[in-house]
Amino acid sequence: MEGRILEHPILSFTRQKRVRIFFEGNEIEAYEGESVAAALHAAGIKVLRYTPINGRPAGFFCAVGKCSSCLMEIDGVPNVRSCMTKVRDGMQVRRQHGKGDLV
Repeated sequence: MEGRILEHPILSFTRQKRVRIFFEGNEIEAYEGESVAAALHAAGIKVLRYTPINGRPAGFFCAVGKCSSCLMEIDGVPNVRSCMTKVRDGMQVRRQHGKGDLV
């Protein structure tokens, strides 16, 4: 449970059935009902993408879809807000790496 977000003043994080997602080929434990960003955070993954202009790391920031810090490639689709996308069993998640990203 270390690293898993259990309480938030605005958002609710309800855990349901345990599933597995794949982050850059590595299996990550997740729970239905939580966002991809929350599952990655719980697994200790803090850098979700690299900015397109200067390649700086960006991570889980607002958790409500207002910033672009959590944009990731999910199931082959780039620029998906991982803080708003719920995990599904078997989904493939990758970081975006700077140049070439469409933001």
